[in-house]
Amino acid sequence: MSNNQDNVSSNHQTSTFGQIVGRLVTAAIVLAITAFFTPGFSINNIWSLAIAAIVLTIIDYLIVKFTGLDATPFGKGFVGFVLAAVTLYVTQYFVAGYSISWIAAIIGAIIYGIVDYIIPGQQQM
Repeated sequence: MSNNQDNVSSNHQTSTFGQIVGRLVTAAIVLAITAFFTPGFSINNIWSLAIAAIVLTIIDYLIVKFTGLDATPFGKGFVGFVLAAVTLYVTQYFVAGYSISWIAAIIGAIIYGIVDYIIPGQQQM
């Protein structure tokens, strides 16, 4: 009985790690596409992109954890859209090589929402 519980616990930990990695990869792809199509939004290199994806994932996780709101444009309507724009904008203060204006954050939130909706793989944690 104990071995069965250990296997279930181990599978759950592996699954959670896989979900986190999948979420980060998806966030990086969506972020790269968004930066490419958004004027006034630039990410200088792959390391800035990776760190920005981590920061965005952490900020999104904290928003969901403490408020229960999904920080995506399709998550909670207007509130999700505003949270996505603010999250994109605030990330520049944590990541070197990532810059975005307020207008680009608004446009980027729209593009991020569309691309995030199209690309599969958004897992729940």
